[in-house]
Order: sequence, then C-alpha cells, then structure tokens
Amino acid sequence: MTPQVVVIGDALIDEVRDGRGVREFVGGAALNVAVGLARLGVPATLIAMVGDDEAGAHIREYLSDFGVELVATSAPYGSSRAVSTRSGGGEPVYEFNEAAKARRIRFGAAEHTAMTDAAMVVVSCFPFDDIAQTRELAEAVEAVRAPLVVDPNPRTGMLADRAEFVRGFEELAGGAALVKVGEDDARLLYGEPLDALRARLIDLGAGAVLATQGADGATIETGDDVVTRPVSDLPGRIVDTMGAGDAALAATVAELLQGLPRDADAWGAVLQRAMDVAAATCRFEGALLRLPSAVEGMDLDRLGT
Repeated sequence: MTPQVVVIGDALIDEVRDGRGVREFVGGAALNVAVGLARLGVPATLIAMVGDDEAGAHIREYLSDFGVELVATSAPYGSSRAVSTRSGGGEPVYEFNEAAKARRIRFGAAEHTAMTDAAMVVVSCFPFDDIAQTRELAEAVEAVRAPLVVDPNPRTGMLADRAEFVRGFEELAGGAALVKVGEDDARLLYGEPLDALRARLIDLGAGAVLATQGADGATIETGDDVVTRPVSDLPGRIVDTMGAGDAALAATVAELLQGLPRDADAWGAVLQRAMDVAAATCRFEGALLRLPSAVEGMDLDRLGT
C-alpha cells in the first residue's frame, strides 16, 4: 500500500470576484495539497480547523468526495473564507474573514494518532506567528519523527507578526526533509531574493528546498545538487495560477514517498513531474490538481470552463 501522508494547515472557502461575477471553491493551501495527493493515489489525512456551518459542510463533502480523511479542530468563528478580487491586470487582492485570521489547530489524541501512522507530515499555511501553536506543532512532529515537509505560505491578511512568523517557520524548516518557498514568501517574510532564501534554508539544515519562481519555473537545491526546470509547455492557455504551487508540492511529495533521489538527474525527474502537474492545473479554474493527461485529446477551447 502507498504510505499515508498527513497534511496540517488551512481549509477554507475561496470566493473569487472578477468581471464574470462571483464564484466559490473549496480551497486552502493545505487542503489543496491533501486533495492533490489523493488524486495522485496517495492516502491523505488533513488536520485543519473547520466550522460546523454551511461552509464547513461544503469543505467536509469535498474532502469526502476525494477520499481525504479530515481531523477537524472546532472553529468558534465558523469556517475560514478568503475573498479574492481580480482585475484584468495584476495579482488578486485577498481579504480574509475573522475565522481565517484567528485560525487555530488543536493537537489532541486524534491528531497525534493520525501523525503517528504517517509516512510523511506536510505543513502548509500554518500560523507560525502563534507561539503556543508553533510549539505544539513542533512537539507533535518531534514525537512521531516522520519526515517533515514545510511550506510557510504566508498571507498578508493573516500575518500578525512577521518576525515571529519567521522564527517559528525556521524552527521547523531547519529539520525538514523538504521546504517549499516562492518568490512572494521571500519578499514578504525576508525582503530578499528567492535565491538568497533558498541558500539560507539549506544553511539552516533543510534537506532540500523547492523554490517556485512563477513564470520562470522552479528550482530544487539540496546543498550538493541544484536543478532547475522551466514551466512545462502543455496544450491550452493558462487559466488560473491559484493552485500551481500546491500542485507542485503535492507532486513532489508523492515522488519523495518512493525514495529520496540520489543525484541531480533523479531530482530533475522529480521536479519535471512537479512542473508538468502544475502546468496542467493552471489550465483549469480553481486549485484542484490536474494531471497532464487532462489536457490531452480535449477541446482546448473548453479548457477552464
């Protein structure tokens, strides 16, 4: 059987507003990774805060549809919601509700049991600026000793203390098997280029760093090896980049479960797979992971509809 992966982080409703109107998607970076793993054939459990409300019901149903087990922390403010307003040019502007800003994950018996059975633990969009939560997370991860993957995924609207977020993130990143970061992370958290952050994380002790560079593709650095791949050229136009990073991370984790790459060529194959999956995901609206086969033999004019 394929080993189980536990993903810890956010689950929310993405409300998209643009010239075509208003649409809602079940999302959240951690949820996207968990569902992406399931679509790649990897059993996944999501540990996240989900409310007992209509939005929470949609989140639970969505996870159930894809076979992702949910270990939910109760949500006193209801389920999290992110509203993204998109204009014709430029990046979307995000606003988060009170539940998202005050999100909290409880590490009780159910959470510890799930992590104990995991072959790998992935943390994405965790509130690292909450000292108490970060300490609980670090203790839980240390207790199970499963390989750790960390994606800070900071959001301006949810970031209460940048310096504390960096401290908490680096506390876990230093012992992680893989850390994923993007250009926005480097700019928001450190005010420095992505290459500099990549080197910083390797120096801290991260086993490998997956650095996503938007239109410039991505790089994996292990200290000994550095491999780069461009954005994969697939049929159809790019419709939505919202889930590209999460798809790339899910694909990378799925590959690492098969064994740690031994050299640059093997890391290059892992990164190429991640770029192919991310490119396919961008051909459709929403953050649901798509395989390259999804764009083969289809009416390309209908992609993304």
